Amino acid sequence: MKILVILAHPDSGSFNHAIAGAAIKILNTNGYEVAFHDLYKEKFPPVLPAREIPRVAPLPRIISRHYSEISNADGIIIIHPNWWGQPPAILKGWIDRVLRPGVAYTFAEGDRGDGELIGLLKASVVLVFNTSNTPAARELTMYGDPLETLWKNNMFISCGVKSFYRKNFGVIVTSTLKQRQEWLEETREITKKYFPKVA
Repeated sequence: MKILVILAHPDSGSFNHAIAGAAIKILNTNGYEVAFHDLYKEKFPPVLPAREIPRVAPLPRIISRHYSEISNADGIIIIHPNWWGQPPAILKGWIDRVLRPGVAYTFAEGDRGDGELIGLLKASVVLVFNTSNTPAARELTMYGDPLETLWKNNMFISCGVKSFYRKNFGVIVTSTLKQRQEWLEETREITKKYFPKVA
């Protein structure tokens, strides 16, 4: 069972990195094969060039590797901060370049691209862990929880994933060590729930 873990935070000492470490440890303990990418550390190139837009375009090796991994993943975990109701630009660029037509989705025969997507991803579960400095009630009432809409409705459900769960941890800037330890334990429990021991 293969799990793809994508981390997008520029600070190697961030709580996002701690979340990734906690989740990966559970995955390893439970017998999963993990493909892990720290997009900032790896300097992932986020800008989608025009030459890559055609469905049959030849792709750089790094993009081919990422889309091969996501195509073969049985589960996906994404970790990132909430920046202005969005993921960091490097992660948006990863989405643009990796969740390609023919890889993540397609259209019905004869559809010119304006119809409903047909999801192609094999992954049965996607977990998204994100951090925020906006209180949850404000995020929901004032902004409508844009990350839930982006990841669940606009993206992964459309790409064929059946089970989706997102957990927001915040407010990070005022959190105590005890709170962060509790959040890491929650990360471990969520990961165990969705990715139990491999039989």
